[in-house]
Amino acid sequence: MAPDNLGSYRPVVSSPHIKSAVVLAALTALDEGRTPERAVYRDAVRALLAALADRSPGRSVEVRVPPYGAVQCLPGPRHTRGTPPNVVEMGPATWLELATGRLSWAEAVTDGRVQVSGNRADLSDHLPL
Repeated sequence: MAPDNLGSYRPVVSSPHIKSAVVLAALTALDEGRTPERAVYRDAVRALLAALADRSPGRSVEVRVPPYGAVQCLPGPRHTRGTPPNVVEMGPATWLELATGRLSWAEAVTDGRVQVSGNRADLSDHLPL
């Protein structure tokens, strides 16, 4: 029996996204106290950002995970030019932990691991993926 994603160019990141090889590799490295290889980190961050954009479509909030990626998501007023009014920014390790449920939104904000600006910059209802 062929897998459901046969022929797809996208990694498997839907509900069992934790099984995605690249996400698992990045999480394993972090669990072992290592920094994931740059390509692994990049691909894991981008896969989970894409999953967020797919599950919460819109252009109201920009989620940034420098240096690997950014997406616009969440319904509401659309942003088209200049600095977006609603921005969420964090490092790659924090993003992986939030997206996979290893870290709560409230804890990340309280600890200063996530920088938010704008009244719509709250992903608590959309994480974990």
